[in-house]
Amino acid sequence: MMIRKCNWLSAAVQVGLLAWSGTTLAAEQVYVANEGADTVSVLDAASLKTLTNVRVGKMPHNVQVSPDGKLAWLTNNGEPDQAADVSAHKGMAQGDHDAMGKPGAIWAIDTATNMVVAKVPVGMHPAHVVVSPDGRLAYVTNGGDNTVTVIDTAARSHVATIPVGQFPHGLRFSPDGKEVYVANLKGGTVSVIDTASQKEVAQVPAGKGPAQTGFTPDGRLAFASLSGENAIAVIDPATRKVIRKVAVGTVPIQLYATPDSRTLLVANQGTRKMAGKTVSMIDLETFKVVKTVVTGAGAHGVVVDREGRYAYVTNIYANSVSMLDVKDRRVTKTVPVGKAPNGISVTP
Repeated sequence: MMIRKCNWLSAAVQVGLLAWSGTTLAAEQVYVANEGADTVSVLDAASLKTLTNVRVGKMPHNVQVSPDGKLAWLTNNGEPDQAADVSAHKGMAQGDHDAMGKPGAIWAIDTATNMVVAKVPVGMHPAHVVVSPDGRLAYVTNGGDNTVTVIDTAARSHVATIPVGQFPHGLRFSPDGKEVYVANLKGGTVSVIDTASQKEVAQVPAGKGPAQTGFTPDGRLAFASLSGENAIAVIDPATRKVIRKVAVGTVPIQLYATPDSRTLLVANQGTRKMAGKTVSMIDLETFKVVKTVVTGAGAHGVVVDREGRYAYVTNIYANSVSMLDVKDRRVTKTVPVGKAPNGISVTP
């Protein structure tokens, strides 16, 4: 009994000290870019309850929470009244995106208040945004002008514009922050950007329709989803060569490796007429698909939480988000969000 009292008192003192110091134990949140609703849904990561919907710019395509969890950056095509006619923009259902008529922007949402606190212009048709491991820089793919824009996240100003391959789409940092891999959707390549020089230093021939890239957290492997050949390209970062391909579902889009670098999750979107509804789970030792999990129509975005316990998947045609138990390899919950949910990110 005395031991229980002591443990309870110790825990109470720790919580009190955290409160006194101003530190908060914030619950994890999931941010979802609803491309067809001009909103970002904010969900509680445990319950998937919608906490709020943030009104943003026209057609938000992708969202990325900063490493410190304080900001959620998203790509869109500017203020709604300034956007071009984008009725032909159908997500990845038709294989690619039509370029927009005017430059876009990245916006930042303060995750404490869920209010938009910054708007920074970028290039034509911004697709994805990623933030450097140290949080200082954001890199944005501009599909309409074949460039990547680099933004200083503190000053919220332009740092560099880097020419890359044809129609850059998804991109990710290497774990050490030294390189960025960019999927050139119409070029069939992956551009390698050296972050020290802010220049493209290589283009890796990958396959048909590379839509997104990724790395294992240990840096051993890199990946590109090949939306045009229903496969994943596995890349050796040391040699910058594709070392194998793994067949997955139809029109794979986003992918994400678990924190232990053992499993790769791949969202298979399919097309609007023949929607994909699955996530492929690939064992990264055998390079075999060990499980195909049904989520919802148009499985598109995927992210894994910091513990590697849950993955969150946007179902772009079903207007929903699914929560997937990584260990049990099954969906535990699916909830409605805004129209055409696309990119997805979780607070660290």
